[in-house]
Amino acid sequence: MTSAAASVITEAAVGVIQRDNGLVLLGQRPVGKPWAGYWEFPGGKIENGETPAHALVRELQEELGITPTLYYPWITRSYDYEAKYNVEGVLESSAKTVKLHFFIVVEWDGEPLGLEQQTLSWQNPEKNTVGPMLPANAPILTGLGLAPVYAISNLGELGEELFFERLSAALENGLMMIQIREKQLAEEELKLFAERVIEVATPYEAKVFINSDLGLAKALQASGVHFSSRQLMTLPSKPQGLLCGASCHNEAELAQAASLGLDYVMLSPVQATLSHEGAPVLGWKRFADLIKDYPLPVFALGGMHSNNLAMARAKGAHGIALQRAIWAAS
Repeated sequence: MTSAAASVITEAAVGVIQRDNGLVLLGQRPVGKPWAGYWEFPGGKIENGETPAHALVRELQEELGITPTLYYPWITRSYDYEAKYNVEGVLESSAKTVKLHFFIVVEWDGEPLGLEQQTLSWQNPEKNTVGPMLPANAPILTGLGLAPVYAISNLGELGEELFFERLSAALENGLMMIQIREKQLAEEELKLFAERVIEVATPYEAKVFINSDLGLAKALQASGVHFSSRQLMTLPSKPQGLLCGASCHNEAELAQAASLGLDYVMLSPVQATLSHEGAPVLGWKRFADLIKDYPLPVFALGGMHSNNLAMARAKGAHGIALQRAIWAAS
């Protein structure tokens, strides 16, 4: 995050208008506005007396002529903008700090139009073809590249033949994120298993993460690595060159993940789970309280089923992670 001399925080509501196919709507700031020519997600300043959600609805009506009818709170990020000058040295925009409340908008009335002379473009977050992006918006694209359903492998309970049968079926049904977590496997067995999962997942462009083993993730060119909470608390910096997530259970671990700038976290256990029978659970209220105004995408873990996704998103989660229900016979 860039430093700035600004002391006043401007709060804004930002809408990620997302089609069923994952494309999101970006707008290019028109001539005459600060940062003209830069691309951003639609939204604007939260006025006195407004909630972020109220501001979101108003801004999208004013900017795009649409009324959001189904939307979820997502992440909240702060960014320090330095003063911006034009080529002649004239101040275009003063230094300021913005606090951006992002929402995922999945249903709306009307067709988006550039009512403020902005150019609009539907973009794949992972294959964005427009730019430059407004600095505060650029990191958001990485989070939007994460699917809302995240599967954790369960070879130990299913056995190899059945696991790969269920994996193939899940990929056919749209699964796009898989974490390999098989503590019972020896090093070489884990490597062979991971290689096969990646081989099966690659044609679907599904992301594969390796649990706890950064070296293996890099060696296999996996999409990313997932750190345990214990690893997280001793991690000096975020590894480069791959996506990084971590398991969290409390405020301290969430704060550590945010300070490192990880790409996502899993927060658990939300509900009772066979993996930790009898362990205290967070429940949805505590889960929502923990991630209020949190800057990273959060997956809810623990006793999750596919029908929990709407609840998780309503509580501020990016999505859900499942270890057993995802592999159940359909």
